[in-house]
Amino acid sequence: MKRRPLPVAAALAATAALLLTACGSGDDKSSDKDKIAGADQAAETPKESASPSGAPAADKPDGVDVSLPKDMDLVFDWDKPKDKNEAAAMDDAANYLRAIYRGVDKRTTKDAAVSAYSTGDGLHYANTQIDAWIDGGWTATGTLRHYDATTRSAPNGKSVEVAFCADSGKFFGKEIKTQKTLKTKPSIEDFDYFKIVMVKFPTGEGLWQASKVFVETKAEKCQ
Repeated sequence: MKRRPLPVAAALAATAALLLTACGSGDDKSSDKDKIAGADQAAETPKESASPSGAPAADKPDGVDVSLPKDMDLVFDWDKPKDKNEAAAMDDAANYLRAIYRGVDKRTTKDAAVSAYSTGDGLHYANTQIDAWIDGGWTATGTLRHYDATTRSAPNGKSVEVAFCADSGKFFGKEIKTQKTLKTKPSIEDFDYFKIVMVKFPTGEGLWQASKVFVETKAEKCQ
């Protein structure tokens, strides 16, 4: 079998309050309360080149490493918003995902990157995901692509919702003991739609942390 990235199914019981999974179709049926009030879609700008796993899109806190092994490639193929805060929040949403997979690779939830780029429910979500991979005896390998990103700002400017699709069709689990890569045929299960609420770190210049994570699995709109 193939391990899905950020194995939502394994974590639903522990993180039901954090996760928003769609029922039925792949249409976005999130209620208004799940959206950041008063926020607009980010303006389109020329697409930046996809960021490889070992190259964070923004300056990271001093001493925090979000690099990944060469066979674990997270690609962020999305448009960057013009708004400075939204751009920074988007960059650190990418760093948050890198931090989770760094934890998977290092086999620990205690890596500095996890605590640097997450807080509250976002930190709990990250720890739950990392623990699921550790408990299963897996690491990850291949390319995980993120795309079609949008951003919305809260009126107070202190939080930004970063929404995007993820395609794990070329991203697999690998057994630690045997080094066997676990593959399956492509399917709708390869596609997820994420909404990550990023909040501005009160004393850190330019740092944004993931505070909540909502996931729609089997997202048809991401195909």
